Amino acid sequence: MNLDLTDEQRAWQAKAREFAREVIAPISLARDHLAGGHAPFDWDVVKRGSRLGFRTAVVAKERGGHGIDFVTQALVIAELAKGDSAIAKTFSQCWKWSHMMAAVCTPQQQERYLGAFIADDTYLLGHAGTEPNAGSDHRLPPEDDPRAGWKLKAERRGDEWILNGEKCFIANGGVARLYFVSTRTNPAVSQREGTTEFLVPLDTPGLRIGKIYNKSGWRFYQNGELIFEDARVPHANMVGRENGGFDLRTGTSAPFGDLELGANALGICDAAAEQAVRQCRSRWPGARYFRDNQTVQLQLSEMLMLAEALRSFVLRVAMEADERSARHHAINHLLLQNFAREAVQRVTALNLDIHGGAGAMEMDPGAEKLARDAVIWTHLAGDSVQRMKSVRRLKWN
Repeated sequence: MNLDLTDEQRAWQAKAREFAREVIAPISLARDHLAGGHAPFDWDVVKRGSRLGFRTAVVAKERGGHGIDFVTQALVIAELAKGDSAIAKTFSQCWKWSHMMAAVCTPQQQERYLGAFIADDTYLLGHAGTEPNAGSDHRLPPEDDPRAGWKLKAERRGDEWILNGEKCFIANGGVARLYFVSTRTNPAVSQREGTTEFLVPLDTPGLRIGKIYNKSGWRFYQNGELIFEDARVPHANMVGRENGGFDLRTGTSAPFGDLELGANALGICDAAAEQAVRQCRSRWPGARYFRDNQTVQLQLSEMLMLAEALRSFVLRVAMEADERSARHHAINHLLLQNFAREAVQRVTALNLDIHGGAGAMEMDPGAEKLARDAVIWTHLAGDSVQRMKSVRRLKWN
């Protein structure tokens, strides 16, 4: 595996590092400590990052974007996440659905929506999948049970589809201008057979934003409810074919989500390792306690080991994606999610220990924030469903 970076890759990495250091990091803790809901979100940092290309980075150059490759994407996400993981995710969430739009949307859909996305620094993208009664089962639904999975109903009436139902915990919910929405168009069959995807702008008649969640981690990153009450969506906004939405991402943008989260976890690990080293050097100046304490030495060693192992895994998966390697379409990108969870949660826990432990009277707010952000990976990346998906990709015969 050749880890030599090109000049362009190094330039994007350096730009992201500077933006994270000069713009993101100075506001990260202050935004995190604001009351929940919309409060932690900051349009100014989104606009400034967008002007540097961080919102539209993966859109093809001929479409007005920058067309950066997967290795560059991983490098940029890691650097931004080192400043603040949630701010990095706000940008990279747009990359996921930019990939999707380029892969599966019609030229007319791309002209209508991708053009608007490129032109407006505040135009964010999201996906509406999870529902109050459809969580993990919509990711690995029973093959023969029509009751499992999404319930949001879409019924065709002439040249429109009428959507009724609710989505929850939706990424960029309330701030995105356009959502890919997963609906049930045939409730008599399994979700895999009866799902259709639609492009739904925020200003769609009958769509409204419900609650914005007050999360323990990733507080800058907005997650909200989308309420559909006879929402009218043009037939022209159907993505792919009717009842063909479940497997729409297969072979297109699907692996990016795993790479994205692995790179983001790497940024947190790097930030935690730097915090731990800084704590060891600064606490009780003049004393040799931290420098010579063998327990702390072992903790630091484990943190650095896990961070470097995750870095290698992230870059390997990114390179396989750029090379369109068969291994990338096997299980490596799924395994990356699982390992990212183990690494980021262990590294941030060790960082807490070095800062005095979770039960200390005065906890360092930076170390505590990283640990709260890392908890998100239990839901996003390393849960039991994801592990089962990995094993099911193995060739048993």
